[in-house]
Amino acid sequence: MDAIEAGIAMVMRWDVILTILAASAFGMVVGAIPGLTATMAIALLVPITFFMEPLPAVGAMIACSAMAIFAGDIPSTLMRMPGTPASAAYTEECYAMTRKGQAEVALGANVLFSALGGLFGTFILILAAPLLAEVALGFSSFEYFWLALLGLACAIFIGAGSPVKGLISLLLGLFIAQVGIDNPGGLPRFTFGSTELLGGIDFIPAMIGLFAMSEVIRTMATGARDWNVKQVSMGNPLKGWGTMFVKYWPQQIRGNLTGTAIGILPGAGADIAAWVSYATSRKFSKQPEKFGTGHVEGIIESTSSNNAALAGAWVPALVFGIPGDSITAVVIGVLYLKGLNPGPMLFVNNPQTIYAVFTIFILANLLMIPLGLLALKAGTALLRFPRRILIPIILMFCIVGSYAVNNSPYGVVLMLVFGVLGFLMEEHEIPIAPCVLGIVLGKLLEESFVTSMIKADGDLLAFFERPISGTLGALTILVFVWPIWSSLRARRQRRAA
Repeated sequence: MDAIEAGIAMVMRWDVILTILAASAFGMVVGAIPGLTATMAIALLVPITFFMEPLPAVGAMIACSAMAIFAGDIPSTLMRMPGTPASAAYTEECYAMTRKGQAEVALGANVLFSALGGLFGTFILILAAPLLAEVALGFSSFEYFWLALLGLACAIFIGAGSPVKGLISLLLGLFIAQVGIDNPGGLPRFTFGSTELLGGIDFIPAMIGLFAMSEVIRTMATGARDWNVKQVSMGNPLKGWGTMFVKYWPQQIRGNLTGTAIGILPGAGADIAAWVSYATSRKFSKQPEKFGTGHVEGIIESTSSNNAALAGAWVPALVFGIPGDSITAVVIGVLYLKGLNPGPMLFVNNPQTIYAVFTIFILANLLMIPLGLLALKAGTALLRFPRRILIPIILMFCIVGSYAVNNSPYGVVLMLVFGVLGFLMEEHEIPIAPCVLGIVLGKLLEESFVTSMIKADGDLLAFFERPISGTLGALTILVFVWPIWSSLRARRQRRAA
């Protein structure tokens, strides 16, 4: 109880509250601009967190990401252009409602059920994270090996449209993680005689390059054309809240559960949760023929899901130091920089900080309703902001953030290299998320494997001897085997047909 009170007191300070409000506004702005993702908003925020205390820095990350995920619904509804990938699943549905003159109903549903989904995911985070942390205290290198491998497997088969392209992205990330001398052998690898590369690839410049700089390059390549925004009459977004809540509460609960479960899976994230929930809503709907014509049912379930997934992704991030999505991948880097090393010991040594994080999640999702309603009114004005002015501002953030990591031009060079890499990957439809997971989990995978092999004296069966390790091992093998088996079965069925 003392830790809970201390955590709440840590949040209820003017500087923390002010930081949360400012980060929320920033997240709204970035999320509402098509092409600028929630992950990019977090990457752009990283340079500013260098000058903050740990708790305001984490609070800024949480508030910014929550608002950006919701704000992506604004251009989806008004322009048929998803502000973030998490809004793409139900963009057609939202825009169809706008064409029917029901933009305020769609946006009102997005505000309400985004906040409720975020609160549900936070509730699961509060319940599950401490319990998992107690279990994780008994983890050894065997369990961490399987956990890291499971996260990588999920990144390939769940987070990517094409498993082959997902595997290419993952292997690229694992290669990047091998650079430097920070390995069990202590030998320089892939440094090519460069003293800067001896320390490995700095995570923050890589993330800024992959997510933010790549968008700058893409805009430069295609031309900084402004968005064509039509006049949209905005009525009362509160209209029909009570009716929608009563009529569609089963869809909301189902979306919350689906989103939280997918969010906990490493590498999946809010965009996958939204697609799964929209498909589920259509499959089990009593009126599936209305989907695609401007039906609010699918919007409610999907928007509940992607916001619940956001909090769910923090469960593996806080407990195991394994990112649930690309947003928490960046956040983990900031946590390490601030001395808040994620893992089960964080719950033991700093329980007040954990409860402060929970409090910030609740506060951010409650603020989503009043701030979201304000954002709806300003949505069309924001989308008229000249793109030729916006892109140089983003570029400035990229350069400052990359330089500030080590106060060295080396960070800027890394950011530019990874910006080109991210641009080329997306041009060839190679997903970035598996690459990020490979960078984050590569060292953990290698170190836990080498340590386990030393403990077991080279006996591979030792990876299955412990109960938790054996269960995780079986689950990981199933994740790898299941898509292959399904593909072979489908091929046999086609031949038989």
